Amino acid sequence: MTPIITSLLDTDLYKFTMWQAMLHRFPQSQAEYHFICRHPPAFPLAALLPELQQQLDALCALQFREDELAYLGGLRFIKSDFVDFLRIFHFQRAFIRAWAEGDVLRVVAKGPQVHVMAFEIFVLAIVNELYFRRFDQAAALAEGRRRLNDKIARMQAFERDSTRWYPFEVTDFGVRRRFSGAWQREVVATLAKRLPRVFKGTSSVLLAKELGLVAMGTMAHEYLQTYQTLGVRLRDSQKAALEDWVQEYRGDLGVALTDVIGMDAFLADFDLYFAKLFDGLRHDSGDPLVWAGKALAHYAKLRIDPRTKRLVFSDGLTIDKAFDIHRALADRTQVGFGIGTHLTNDMGLEPLNIVMKLASANGQPVAKLSDSPGKTLCDDQTFLAYLRQVFKVPPPEANP
Repeated sequence: MTPIITSLLDTDLYKFTMWQAMLHRFPQSQAEYHFICRHPPAFPLAALLPELQQQLDALCALQFREDELAYLGGLRFIKSDFVDFLRIFHFQRAFIRAWAEGDVLRVVAKGPQVHVMAFEIFVLAIVNELYFRRFDQAAALAEGRRRLNDKIARMQAFERDSTRWYPFEVTDFGVRRRFSGAWQREVVATLAKRLPRVFKGTSSVLLAKELGLVAMGTMAHEYLQTYQTLGVRLRDSQKAALEDWVQEYRGDLGVALTDVIGMDAFLADFDLYFAKLFDGLRHDSGDPLVWAGKALAHYAKLRIDPRTKRLVFSDGLTIDKAFDIHRALADRTQVGFGIGTHLTNDMGLEPLNIVMKLASANGQPVAKLSDSPGKTLCDDQTFLAYLRQVFKVPPPEANP
């Protein structure tokens, strides 16, 4: 068995930034994460179980190397005590279980949050790579390279011909749904070489380190969701999460995620204080232009020049969608695009739509009230209804 994950840096930067914040503020927090496949795959994922168990064993044998710790310590927002924690960290096999229920693959990570929260990206990358190994590799790579070359040519033309005020900029967000680790490396290296003005970096800490790129990322849904269980009033949970982020990073990592309870509920909490302290916002569900319109109107209401802020888009983007959004907005505000599957798993095969999401923390359910149908997540419908009531979010059927 050849390990798929050979470095604990082979994950998204925002896992480290959330990890550090949780270690400093709530190291006692307990959490449970569930693997979910949103759409039927070409063959049952349960068939991967024996190999997945071996890959999890190998993952739990890894530790951070000294050169990796030195790289993390060189990032100005990473604190020395967090690096010291990572020096002795390794995944505990007892905290993650995988099993089959018929054709359905189940994976649950459960334990102290600072010991289980980092499983997510590794599990998704492993499942993807095991799954796509079942297909014709030569044909997939040939088609992937053809499509990548086409995308690069189109981005070069778009950059050359664009007359918008702010430039077109793309970041790789493709670790979790990549065809393989080797393919992601090829994609990122190719983009960095051929699109030096367009390509701004990667969410992969390993590739950023090894290819001399900027590691990109701030926070994900699990960070704000955890605050739904941490003792503050539920109505104040978003504000508490944002405040702790500001105190942890003191001006770094200033892009806030908006769709944990929906954009309207987020903006109700995103007052002048936060709007001035954060550099911008990240979109991850709902109509991107509707969302952007709300963001720009909110900045205008607060008398903040939107040209000083940045809107980052990361919801299932293709380059065509990114082109459209840039044309609509790049004269009004800074924009950026985090593109994942469309860069690292566009091979002529149907990508997996898999996630591994926080299901509960500290013995309580958590929820994500998405602005996109089908992306709302909660195992407890009573809590979901209560969350809607507290934040005045109408149920989907009540929306026009």
